[in-house]
Amino acid sequence: MSKICKFVSLLVLTLSATVAFAQDAVMKPFVLASKGAGDVTQKVEATKAALTKAGFTVAGSYSPYANTTVIGVTNDELRSTAAKSEHGGYGAAMRVAVVKAGNDVQVSYTNPPYWASVYRMSGDLKDTAAKLQAALGKVEEFGANGMTAAQARKYHYAFGMEYFNEDNTFVSYGSHEEAVKAVEAGLAAGKNGVTKVYRVDVAGKKEVLFGVAMKGTGDNKIMDDAYIMTEIDFKDVKSAAHLPYDILVSDNKVFAQYARFRIAVSFPDLSMMGANSFMNIMKSPEAIREALALTVGGTEDAR
Repeated sequence: MSKICKFVSLLVLTLSATVAFAQDAVMKPFVLASKGAGDVTQKVEATKAALTKAGFTVAGSYSPYANTTVIGVTNDELRSTAAKSEHGGYGAAMRVAVVKAGNDVQVSYTNPPYWASVYRMSGDLKDTAAKLQAALGKVEEFGANGMTAAQARKYHYAFGMEYFNEDNTFVSYGSHEEAVKAVEAGLAAGKNGVTKVYRVDVAGKKEVLFGVAMKGTGDNKIMDDAYIMTEIDFKDVKSAAHLPYDILVSDNKVFAQYARFRIAVSFPDLSMMGANSFMNIMKSPEAIREALALTVGGTEDAR
């Protein structure tokens, strides 16, 4: 074999190995951007400024519980990539969390390639990942042992549990505009403890993503953001960027991921039973489903 043929063969093998490695690379749900002393309020403002400077639009923010702020952000890549796949609108925004934990303020964000795979989007959002890292930093990915892109695209927590394409269909309206108007009205009323944090319109498609806060009291506390996160977000590095929950208006229909999927994909390593387990929030997915359904104009049993 000539030297040229040997070189070409070696190059092909190297490229093949590189592609295989990229496909098999393990990703985790969240990225820890920074950790250190500071004030939450000041860090939130600095984080928003850094995101805006990096070309992101801050769609909205809220404080689901003390010492925690979650910021919804979007950009052109997120909105345009979201339009290319069915219900890709769930990935039209990324979430950034600023949390005071112990003596440190942690800044973290959802890992774009991980969520692009989870939401089966037509793109890996690596440009958005690079921009978030440049704006906020990157210490490590965290939140699970991790999954490859292929594993994330077909993820479900356990036998009998929902996949991404098995989301709740709450209600159909006469038009896309009517559906969006109804969701806006329901969130503004807040009668079921569900209120708007942000809205992101998908580029060139009749699809709108709403990030929503969940507030429950008394017997309905099981759907409350703070209640659920107290049970499952117990590690030293906080996963507050799991919040807020999502409502998706696609054409004239209103959807949401079933909470058994939405929570599990953020916390795939959470144990089924024991302390700080899914068992402790066993009734929460149904409470969330019911609250979302009633908020958007569906019936109590809408699925």
